[in-house]
Amino acid sequence: MSKVVSEEDLAILLKAGLSEADIRHSILVAEKALDIAGRTGTVLDMVLVARGAVFHDLGKALTHSYQHGEIGAEMGKRFGLPKAVTDIARKHFHGGITSKEAEILDLPDIDYTPRLLEERIILYADRLIDILTEGVFNFRNDQEAENRFEEIITHYQGYGKDKPTSGRYLAYHREISRLIEEDSSRKSANPYKAP
Repeated sequence: MSKVVSEEDLAILLKAGLSEADIRHSILVAEKALDIAGRTGTVLDMVLVARGAVFHDLGKALTHSYQHGEIGAEMGKRFGLPKAVTDIARKHFHGGITSKEAEILDLPDIDYTPRLLEERIILYADRLIDILTEGVFNFRNDQEAENRFEEIITHYQGYGKDKPTSGRYLAYHREISRLIEEDSSRKSANPYKAP
């Protein structure tokens, strides 16, 4: 298996009935989220990044519908997962919908906006993994997908979903790319300073 998922967490995914493909996707999202988080130069809760990503699609054990985030959060509660982790499952659908969008979808009337950088990194990594693994594009490496993210979200509707969703994904991409660039510039300016 992967180093980002503990045996205990894997046991929860299996007990919940998540498919092998969905488990593989969740692990890839966790690996990508940890990679991105590490490049931001920001102090983050890396355990939350890993576990939030591993469990973001828990609800897909029961449904692949738009309700899987809400269902996954409730399942996570029953499995004793921390609220910060179940919040990620709840918020990740369409990049964190507004309460108005939730009302239209007949979801609980709450604001699903991701407040923590850790949450936004997971949502961004989730979208990147879809772009990287669905076989629509041929990338030389993961960095090329990150570099083309705006183009893909803007021009390929399946990845941008709708205008509000694509706007959220673009905002996360820009914020995270800026953090990565700033950290890289700091390191370049002082290459002798320990990381």
